[in-house]
Amino acid sequence: MNRRDFNQYLTMGAAGLMLPALPAFSRRVAPEALLESGLDVIVKKRLSDAALNAAKSKGATYTDVRIGRYLNQSMFTREDKVQNIVNSESYGVGVRVIADGCWGFAAVVDAKDETQMARAAEEAVAIAKANARLMKEPVQLAPQQGFGEVTWKAPIGKNGFEVPIKEKVDLLLSVNGAAMKNGANFVNSVLFMVNEQKYFASTDGSYIDQDIHRMWPIFVVTAIDPKSGKFETRRSLSSPMGMSYEYLQPNPSDKITGITTRYNKGYDMLEDVIAAAKQAKEKLSAKSIEAGKYDLVLDPSHLWLTIHESVGHPLELDRVLGYEANFAGTSFATLDKWKTKSFPYGSKQVNLFADKTQEGSLGAVGWDDEGVKTKRWDLVKEGTLVNYQAIRDQAHIIGEKESHGCCYADNWGSVQFQRMANVSLAPGKQPLSVEEMIKDVKKGVYIIGDGSFSIDQQRYNFQFGGQLFYEIKDGQIAGMLKDVAYQSNTQEFWNSCVQICDERDYRLGGSFFDGKGQPQQVSAVSHGSSTTRFNGVNVINTARKI
Repeated sequence: MNRRDFNQYLTMGAAGLMLPALPAFSRRVAPEALLESGLDVIVKKRLSDAALNAAKSKGATYTDVRIGRYLNQSMFTREDKVQNIVNSESYGVGVRVIADGCWGFAAVVDAKDETQMARAAEEAVAIAKANARLMKEPVQLAPQQGFGEVTWKAPIGKNGFEVPIKEKVDLLLSVNGAAMKNGANFVNSVLFMVNEQKYFASTDGSYIDQDIHRMWPIFVVTAIDPKSGKFETRRSLSSPMGMSYEYLQPNPSDKITGITTRYNKGYDMLEDVIAAAKQAKEKLSAKSIEAGKYDLVLDPSHLWLTIHESVGHPLELDRVLGYEANFAGTSFATLDKWKTKSFPYGSKQVNLFADKTQEGSLGAVGWDDEGVKTKRWDLVKEGTLVNYQAIRDQAHIIGEKESHGCCYADNWGSVQFQRMANVSLAPGKQPLSVEEMIKDVKKGVYIIGDGSFSIDQQRYNFQFGGQLFYEIKDGQIAGMLKDVAYQSNTQEFWNSCVQICDERDYRLGGSFFDGKGQPQQVSAVSHGSSTTRFNGVNVINTARKI
């Protein structure tokens, strides 16, 4: 892959997106190996019990075991060429314990016998006891019931790993061809698919078997002005989803028409790329925006990223406490603000919630990675900060009696820790369409799709761009704009929210590769909203030099 393509893929997403590295100890495999069965659940239980018993015999007061098989398939194309197809598998076991009041962790690759499991558990206990010498206070785990032997499977309609590679490649090449026929000068397209097969066991009495699927189809088209040499791009408006190949076969009844076409539960990649090629060309001659105050009408394909950065990350409890500072620092939303029970995070229209159960979302699972049943809970209610995102060893800090169920590790060899749940903006309660919202805007900008962004080390002051910008003048769309970004701070921005379309317009966006932690881990998380209006936001011209 050359430098141009590397840079292209590097910019194919946002919110902590990085080029996808293969999971720990991954091996390249033939595509048919991705369809082979993993270990039988009876074998997994036997292996887990070996680790649980060994840890207890060495003095552990709590133990959990995660047996993970991680399957990945990625396809990369450019114009009429296939650049790469990668099929990978990673299998191993992670054992986490509490001994002498302190955490310890050990992992082993390809563990398939009781001796290996016991050895990993004993090593985890030894590490915990060594760590305990430096411990300031013992770990406090929120109580957790055992669930016995249970299973959870993502309710997928068509397993993408079962679809022949040729069919998927043909789709990507047809997308590229459609872009070129409609005016694009360059086009890249990619298909990412993930299957996590995870088994969890703990001394609480849980044996949880889960099968999780995620998919992300994406493209970038580029249009060049031959006279000036200037270029514009338009990235796909697809959302990564906790679905499989059915996502690429949308139901026409879910279609939402407008400036760009949307589907609530599916994605028409071909339809989107044709629009993208035409819109990239249109951007070349679009009017450059005049800086000033505007009312913003933000589509869910754009707003998800603002939610992610200004709500999702700053309300992670470890970031609030200063335990986490990687990827843009800690958080302004400190405990003293929450304790007042009156901190105005947003206007009365703003209700933000976390939800690990939403079907089709990237973060949807039955149980998290420490065996907690997932749920939905409020973060901001009618504009007021009411809660954070917390796991078992954090819950007592905010007076919670149980974990929120948002613990995750990106691989069997990684230590699970607090990760962002799906964080979303609740739709408006009164019937309101996008068209009706726009009719009341005198001077505004309608923004579609996510773009570049910047946020400070307290998750407070920020700047966001987008993919498509349209001028709103006296209640009408008056043409395309470019060079647009808006600046605000988290509290000011969410307090400027005045209208939210109803649930008919509610859609998910999200990040497929969201980075956090040191050592770095990635997770996938969705953010839902309906189209939302914010009044009097400062908009700058990104092309103008000061």
